[in-house]
Amino acid sequence: MSKQTHPYHLVSPSPWPAVGATALFMGTLGGAMFMHQKPGGAFLLAIGFALVLYTMFVWWRDVIHEARVEKHHTAAVSRGLRAGMALFITSEVLFFAAFFWAFFNASTLPKLPLADTWAIAQGAWPPKGIKPFDPFHLPFLNTLILLLSGTTVTWAHYSILQNNRKETIQALWYTVILGLLFTCCQAYEYTHAAFGFKDTVYASTFFMATGFHGFHVIVGTIFLAVCLCRAYKNQFEPKQHLGFEFAAWYWHFVDVVWLFLFVFVYCDFANKLMPAFQAIFTGTNMLIVFVLALAAAMYGAYRVLLKGAHKHH
Repeated sequence: MSKQTHPYHLVSPSPWPAVGATALFMGTLGGAMFMHQKPGGAFLLAIGFALVLYTMFVWWRDVIHEARVEKHHTAAVSRGLRAGMALFITSEVLFFAAFFWAFFNASTLPKLPLADTWAIAQGAWPPKGIKPFDPFHLPFLNTLILLLSGTTVTWAHYSILQNNRKETIQALWYTVILGLLFTCCQAYEYTHAAFGFKDTVYASTFFMATGFHGFHVIVGTIFLAVCLCRAYKNQFEPKQHLGFEFAAWYWHFVDVVWLFLFVFVYCDFANKLMPAFQAIFTGTNMLIVFVLALAAAMYGAYRVLLKGAHKHH
């Protein structure tokens, strides 16, 4: 066998992509059958979901083995993995952007049904009959919990860089506990909501945005719990801890999304700023900004051409 002359990792043949695809197909088919009350749908959905979890476990186990035992995670491979994680988080940002867009569209320009067809009375936000949560009750507590967890996960990262295993474990324990506490507070909040999922567009967008964020908190907590187990096994080194690094990236992303949810959904900040936006972004003001920007661009081009002419002479 010829010696490898490049720093990239050529992955060995693996059954897990095929197993994972089969599991996803079973889960999708089972979910559709379950929702249409077909016999065997729930069983197929459960098998598919369990198989997805198994695939995740064994596939990531192999990645850890490639890194620690086979030493395949060179600098070039690590850069590629970081780029992949960055793209994944970018896709998650766009995922949540859809929910924010739906909420902003409904909240900043509320309309009654068929308002686009017939000019009828302007809608109200929140819709009539909806009593939103007090943002400075449980939502504010959850905000403090997540911000604190962001500091503890940063502490864990710093401890890894200092090769301090004891403090790494301690900081990760705090982070996992805070993640679980956030989930418990959100579950309590949901059970005491004054509205249901189907009660107007406010309720639907609220539960979709905060619910999917809660799901991401659960995923992030599991991610960090796995890192905690690996820390007990002393698998993180100052120069090699991509698994933890990605968990920390994901957790900070979850923190930032929650801050946007707190400010714009719970506090309805965008709706409160709409009068100022409407006063600032008038047609006249936008025309003035456009003319000034055009003049600045022309002046910049003139300076560049003038500088080039001086160099030519």
